[in-house]
Amino acid sequence: MKHIFLIAVMAAGLLSMGVSAQWLWVDKDGRKVYSDRAPPAAVLEKDILKRPGQARANTAGDADIVPPAAALVSAPRPASAPQPTALDKELAERKKKAEQLEADKRKAEEAKIAQARAENCTRAKSAKMGLDSGIRLSRINAQGEREVLDDAARAAETSRVQSIIESDCK
Repeated sequence: MKHIFLIAVMAAGLLSMGVSAQWLWVDKDGRKVYSDRAPPAAVLEKDILKRPGQARANTAGDADIVPPAAALVSAPRPASAPQPTALDKELAERKKKAEQLEADKRKAEEAKIAQARAENCTRAKSAKMGLDSGIRLSRINAQGEREVLDDAARAAETSRVQSIIESDCK
């Protein structure tokens, strides 16, 4: 007998859990509407009296329900900006250090590229002076044989070197 009573009390307790997930609002005709679904978008915020998870201000009757807007007026206001904690400061310092390391890496990479361009510019200018001097030039082909540059090959090499100078010597 005690077990049946205990089971009945537990079942009643479980059934009342669904009641806490109800909405309460006043519709356009002034009637109170209870629902397990949110009110339509046309219902104003001030007309919503209870939301799921929000405790009722007074359980004596529906007429005594405090609207959320009135509850907010009496509630203490939080500070305008939250105070940073030690953990926040540590995270900010870590972020700043990471950004500084990234900027240093970027600067080092830019310096390396600038150095390579300057070196390419020097080599291209030297090659251009050799091509413009009129001295016979030769190069080694894929078979390992030496071949002398003719006028067409010299002109092609001159235009290639000139494009390198234009791109790297700025």
